[in-house]
Amino acid sequence: MHTIKAHDLSVQFDNEFTLNNINWTIEPEQHWVITGSNGAGKSALAASLCGYGDITCGNLSGLPNKVAIVSFEAQAELITAELKKDDADIMDVVVLGTPVREILEGDQSTKVNPVLVEQLIAKFKLEYLLDRAFRKLSTGESRKVMLVRALASEPDLLVLDEPFDGLDADTLEMLQGYLHQIKEHIQLIMVLNRFDEFPSFISHVAYVENGQLIHEVSTENKQAYGDLYQLMHLKTTDLSIPPASTSSLLDNLDPSEALVDLKNIHVQYADATILDDVNWRIERQEHWQLSGPNGSGKTAILSLITGDHPQCYVNDIFVFGFQRGNGESIWQIKQYIGYVSTALQWEYRVGTSLRNVIISGFYDSIGLYNKSTDVEKNIANQWLALLGMSKKADQPFNQLSYGDQRLILIARAMVKHPPLLILDEPCLGLDDINRQLVLALIERICADSETTVIYVNHHAEDKIPSIDNHLALTKIQD
Repeated sequence: MHTIKAHDLSVQFDNEFTLNNINWTIEPEQHWVITGSNGAGKSALAASLCGYGDITCGNLSGLPNKVAIVSFEAQAELITAELKKDDADIMDVVVLGTPVREILEGDQSTKVNPVLVEQLIAKFKLEYLLDRAFRKLSTGESRKVMLVRALASEPDLLVLDEPFDGLDADTLEMLQGYLHQIKEHIQLIMVLNRFDEFPSFISHVAYVENGQLIHEVSTENKQAYGDLYQLMHLKTTDLSIPPASTSSLLDNLDPSEALVDLKNIHVQYADATILDDVNWRIERQEHWQLSGPNGSGKTAILSLITGDHPQCYVNDIFVFGFQRGNGESIWQIKQYIGYVSTALQWEYRVGTSLRNVIISGFYDSIGLYNKSTDVEKNIANQWLALLGMSKKADQPFNQLSYGDQRLILIARAMVKHPPLLILDEPCLGLDDINRQLVLALIERICADSETTVIYVNHHAEDKIPSIDNHLALTKIQD
């Protein structure tokens, strides 16, 4: 292991964010967690260890030759590269995307140990995905592929930015144990927002704020460690849900009918059955938690409800007064749904202002192409005030941190008070403070609005008190 030193280090990222005057020494056999509020610079600090950003002052020394990183940004970059292959489509030529098997083989920049790849495929239970296109994977599945590739490269320094987010409980436990095994010969730097996910072998914590390294705490110093935990919970807010516009979408629906009624649902890809004989009826203000391991069909069943799944017309699906397959348009369905997911966040790459992103929720659009009303602007401003982002109202959305983007997208989804709000792992990528804000906000939505909530999550401790219905999917074994 190496001694890594940052001395008076300043690093510029995309002309918008700068790490300033970082002085930090990582001694051999130390394993660090970097934490801090959303937008503080913790991901930037981790990325700087992997050569990202432009050093404008000071120096960074002692980095080993073999460094690997797993992060949401790296994951999104790979997804974006796969999506760009669509631009090469010519007439009837369809780009299917790179299969997982090829992704795991590595390339010139990421050489992997093939024997270790096979071992890790088994540990992460990825055999069923090897011939599937990487871009078709769920968030949790693609995160597993990124982890396998990084671990199989056998780096001297492994940087993991929120490695546990998006993983089911069994995979999380396995990964925690595997990291404990490799800690003796691989130096680990982790970005984590959740204190309850800190591995037991972590020796030090770095707290980042406004692009600066503010605190360095040894986990053996119980008092300092407790103070740091308390610091992460200092920010508080009075929660109040801004009103909807004048009309209610619920007025268009028959109050005697269920919002959603799925009967004997069956979804199959080639020889792989994802869902079989699933029944799910959702009444008004009957809130549900949806859970299940990666690959159990959570994404599939949600896309059946939203109308995005190609097999929705061969299943018995009733949503918002429509029996699917009777001539209704997808937009007739989507007008009744607010939706937040990691996939939406990857798609929402426009540079429009935060205010306009929230207003776009009234139109179910990515970007704003309609002239907004004064009422819509006022409601958006109230959401920004609730999230503590009033001063950022005119800032481009794509310049926000990952966590702040998620908060804005939740406001966008809820802005019209839809009859159904689907929150697909809404706390993914959020620090403790903002996670508590989101959970409290979801609780208020459940308790004090007419919106029905479907809440997808992997963490038992993130339970919402007002959600007492639970659909737990299990992965079908082929």
